Amino acid sequence: MKLDAQSFSVLGLVSATAVRGAQSVDSLSTSISLDSYFNNKAFGSYPGYAAFDALNESYPDPSIIGINGTYTSQSTGVVYDFPGLRQASKPDNVICEGQTISVPNSQYFSASMLVSSDVELDTVSGNVTYTYSDNSTLVSELRSLPWWAFLTINRGEIIFPFRYTANSTNFNTSHIFEYTAALDPAKTLTSITLPDTTNATTGRLHVFSVSLWNAASSSAQVQFVRPTQKWTEEGNQVIEVTINNSGLDCIAGDGFDIFISMPGVETLEPGHIKRLCPGDQKRVDVGVNGTAVGPAEILLSHDRWAVQQQVANVSIDGLTEWTSDLSNLARHEAPQWYDEAKFGILIHWGPYSVPGWGNSTPYESYAEWFWWYSNHQAADKSDFYDYRLRTFGPDWNYDDGFVNFTAAYWDPKEWVDLIYDSGAKYFVLTTKHHDGFALFNTSTTSNRNALHYGPRRDIVKELFDAAETYQPSLRRGTYFSLPEWFNPEFGPYGFAQLSGNASTSWPGIIARNPYTGLDEPYTGLLPVDDFITDLMVPQMDILAYNYSTDILWCDCGAANGTAGFAARWWNHAREQNRQVTINSRCGIPEASDFDTPEYATFSSAQLRKWESNEGMDPYSYGYNRATASSLFMNATTIVQDLVDMVSKNGNFLLDFGPRADGTIVEAEMQNLRMAGKWIHSHGEAIFNTTYWFVMTEIADQGVRFTQTNDAFYILFLEKPAPSSDIHINAPLPLLRGDVVTVVADENQPPSFISWESSDSGFTFHVPESAWENETYCWVLKIAYKT
Repeated sequence: MKLDAQSFSVLGLVSATAVRGAQSVDSLSTSISLDSYFNNKAFGSYPGYAAFDALNESYPDPSIIGINGTYTSQSTGVVYDFPGLRQASKPDNVICEGQTISVPNSQYFSASMLVSSDVELDTVSGNVTYTYSDNSTLVSELRSLPWWAFLTINRGEIIFPFRYTANSTNFNTSHIFEYTAALDPAKTLTSITLPDTTNATTGRLHVFSVSLWNAASSSAQVQFVRPTQKWTEEGNQVIEVTINNSGLDCIAGDGFDIFISMPGVETLEPGHIKRLCPGDQKRVDVGVNGTAVGPAEILLSHDRWAVQQQVANVSIDGLTEWTSDLSNLARHEAPQWYDEAKFGILIHWGPYSVPGWGNSTPYESYAEWFWWYSNHQAADKSDFYDYRLRTFGPDWNYDDGFVNFTAAYWDPKEWVDLIYDSGAKYFVLTTKHHDGFALFNTSTTSNRNALHYGPRRDIVKELFDAAETYQPSLRRGTYFSLPEWFNPEFGPYGFAQLSGNASTSWPGIIARNPYTGLDEPYTGLLPVDDFITDLMVPQMDILAYNYSTDILWCDCGAANGTAGFAARWWNHAREQNRQVTINSRCGIPEASDFDTPEYATFSSAQLRKWESNEGMDPYSYGYNRATASSLFMNATTIVQDLVDMVSKNGNFLLDFGPRADGTIVEAEMQNLRMAGKWIHSHGEAIFNTTYWFVMTEIADQGVRFTQTNDAFYILFLEKPAPSSDIHINAPLPLLRGDVVTVVADENQPPSFISWESSDSGFTFHVPESAWENETYCWVLKIAYKT
């Protein structure tokens, strides 16, 4: 259906004073040729054909996954020239060595790259410098997760089903990632200088493609239309529309609505953007009903103008059935509630809480790994071996601790109240760690659980019931280890992550007492024909259906049955109108809704949703009696880590480890509640927010940014100086008529802040009294004028 000024008026979309003609947005990527800069060969047709890393390993031929010369990002819509398989002497990517790449001198809205690093375990990063014609520069972090990982915890923009080693094929997936930097669309870009990452031991960054998104004269430009498999509260399919402003003026006032028009598709819930200033990008959800394939008309409707833009090759197929096909599963993503929740609590509790020991800084290790480390001296830097001997004697076996895992003083209501008091919106309980001991009813798969031994209680049920009764707003999640270290039924799938006897491993053989050499018992073991089909997947089913978990938080996914499980669970959840989620550790990258780095954050926003998990203990998730109270994460760190992660599109999953009797270290409870007081009173700057596309931080000022559709927040990780003037050198979306206030405790009267703008940014005149009684993080709010 062709929409013109009359049809806009008839549909009641706008009372427009100007309607612009349809514009195509499908040719706005400018690919930069890198042929003359290529200095490495990544793609091969057989082992040894290429040497991407220092071990002479390589990616396979991209054509096996349907990439032939070009690639269109499934996340951003950016089109890349992508090198395919070339003759043996011809390179196909750039190892970053500080090269300066010339670009067609023009104005661009953003720069995107396809990038990877060439080490297995570490993230690699470096700064890219963008130079403009006026000799000004912009510096942005270019980073990449490892190009492959044994436990498949990464998900790249491009996923290959295997990689070539120097002499064989390895069927761990390999990945290429996408990076995007916001540019100043008012300036003319002349060159891009890559970082210098040439150390093959610590890792090198490899760039495969560079593409620039052209600036347009319009202040509202559609970049991408991405159908999702999410749905609104009214049951309509969510279509994500990415909108850029590369013009000269802010779109303000009441903002504008976004409609999608295709034959057979009806927009029932328009998207809305209240403010979009030059250089900014926002992703907005539009609720539609119907199906269609072909070009889509995107209508941007403001009270004074309307823009109609055409996007080719949009496929809206409705909310379809999930299958175990990997390309089908890859469409799943974290639901909106998870993105908005931001803060969760992780709980590690099990028989490992009985020894409850992981040494102390600087030789601390995960206390929940007590059994494994005490049986692997070569990897035992924290001396679990001697502690076990002197504490329990040579004849003690790990399972002998079951009787002391009592939960005698455990009060599930106290736990969920603490979680709520902390400000968290969800929790994840470790329902089974690598020791194979489950805190839930494992039915006929195993008797190695808390109903048969130790507490003789269904811990998961009691905690979930308490949450539903006393804190129903909390979402409930379940950590689940796919493998079990010493379960002999896991033997056919046993593995070590690295070569050498110091490597972490899940051997699938009975543990040997390290002092007597005798086999340790594996209490509660029931024989099964196949560990995956008869134990792993049925236990995942139990958590999904019997306990109705909202989050299945897997760990250590190697061999797995996740594809079939995920398809069944997601179909079942949709029938119940529940939107559930899976993390990145269930063994297949396609069924990975969010990334899960440990004890880590980033210096820039990540397009892909991520969640960092940390213990309140400096380096342990399980209870560690060797940790002094003063060393637990304090309220300042909790709040500031949360703010930092949220500003970069992350969630924060913070762990505490209870004692074997169910009590929690007093310092942990106190620090959580202190942080929670701030989080509850300043939650508008945290929850239901998004990151700012233009920038996420001003590092030397300790400044972070978040935003909602109605407001923009400036968060200071360091208390501003007593001087009343605070200068922010950033293009804030701040206009005359906006109201600037200090976000403070609800008992403190609001402080209205005057401000002024200049070529170098904005200056806020904040009286010292406005920060009175404020701690941990100091927040200014810009409320947009209607």
